[in-house]
Amino acid sequence: MLKHLLVALAGLAVVCAPAQAAPKKPVARADIYAPKDEFGVKHPDWAKDAVIYQINTRQFTPEGTFKAAQRQLPRLQALGVDILWLMPVHPIGAENRKGSLGSPYSVQDYYGVNPEFGTKDDLRAFIAEAHQRGMKVILDWVANHTAWDNPWASQHPDWYSRDWKGDFHSTKWTDWADIIDLDYSKPGLRRAMTAAMVYWVKDMNVDGFRCDVAHFVPLDFWQQVRRELDPIKPVFLLAESQNRDMHYRAFNATYSWQWNDAMHRIGKGQADVGAVQGFYAENDWTFPRQAMRMIHIANHDQNSWDATARDRFGPATDAAIVLSFVGAGIPMMYNGQEAGDPKRLAFFERDPIPWKKDPMEDLYRNLIALKSAHRALWNAPWGGDMEQIVNDKPQKVFSFNRQAQGDKVFAVFNLSPEPQTVTFTDGPIAGAYREHFSGAVATFAIGAKLTLPSWGYRVYIGETGAPQ
Repeated sequence: MLKHLLVALAGLAVVCAPAQAAPKKPVARADIYAPKDEFGVKHPDWAKDAVIYQINTRQFTPEGTFKAAQRQLPRLQALGVDILWLMPVHPIGAENRKGSLGSPYSVQDYYGVNPEFGTKDDLRAFIAEAHQRGMKVILDWVANHTAWDNPWASQHPDWYSRDWKGDFHSTKWTDWADIIDLDYSKPGLRRAMTAAMVYWVKDMNVDGFRCDVAHFVPLDFWQQVRRELDPIKPVFLLAESQNRDMHYRAFNATYSWQWNDAMHRIGKGQADVGAVQGFYAENDWTFPRQAMRMIHIANHDQNSWDATARDRFGPATDAAIVLSFVGAGIPMMYNGQEAGDPKRLAFFERDPIPWKKDPMEDLYRNLIALKSAHRALWNAPWGGDMEQIVNDKPQKVFSFNRQAQGDKVFAVFNLSPEPQTVTFTDGPIAGAYREHFSGAVATFAIGAKLTLPSWGYRVYIGETGAPQ
């Protein structure tokens, strides 16, 4: 009996034993080391050839209102700009205010509108007409700090940073005495700030944000904002930051202060072509291919605190403007540049732009149309990469081309105060071209020569059928 029982149990063990698993297929080592796309941001299709135009509402018109700005939309549409960036539209704090009107970056209420500029309905009308005319609107958003008298300071004092004495404080190492810093270790603050941004996209129909001192706020906050905004509509986020990491699952575009500084130093005779080449080298090798870098020669800070663009870039001003449109990057204009950037504007007071007819308006209109017409000049990732055309005056003359889907643009800049004759010694230059500004026809090959006046530039468009 025991023998039969043991046999039966042995049989049962065989029946109940798990089937031997098939050997696992080894993971290929190449899968582990394959490059990964960490960009994670989908650009709106309308950003492919976009040009940004910054509006300082207080100074943009004699009235300094949204209604008056709305009357300028036909002119901006004719100019060809695509994304209208409104400086902060919110009520400005009264406590510790600078000047009589205060800084727009001292936000008293994230859901309100500064009565100096008009009403929320006025702003809605501005946005609606901009959309009707094919333009988008982004708001300047200040997430790093608030005004001293923002209701959050009394309702949620735990949302703010504290100094060594336990008091509210302005951003360290700055003179921003009219604001107090927020503390992004607090989930409640993150939830409230995100909800406010969602409101402006969902309820007010804005198309994104320019985020002030974005790198002063943790990146994971911006990544969460992106996750909450994208399901509502395609948005454009511009970070006031040169930090490459801001592009990872957060921002479409970042600043390029290095480009601005390089062209400033070149115009002042303090640097040569190597300075601007250094920017493009870092951009190519450090930033994601899909990242947009905003290229500008003026903005509200530089205009108010440093100099006008013409004073800042000197004889290199026109060349810098042209390069900002034909080189890699998304161009930005500050209001008044099309009027010759006539003066530095006060920051805390009313100081309207003295509008006048200026040749700069025609230059900007020309360049915007050029950018739109040629895919090679579109913004990343649609446009062409910059390829160096080597010449025998590398410290004086900057030359490159860009190509995309058969479209070809070859640009040459003499970034020196003397006329230069250069010989092109290497690079994808061969072909027939038409010079954009003069209409002159030219053919280039390795060994070709070109003479440029001081601070001169040429932009050649590849003729149809030319070698690509």
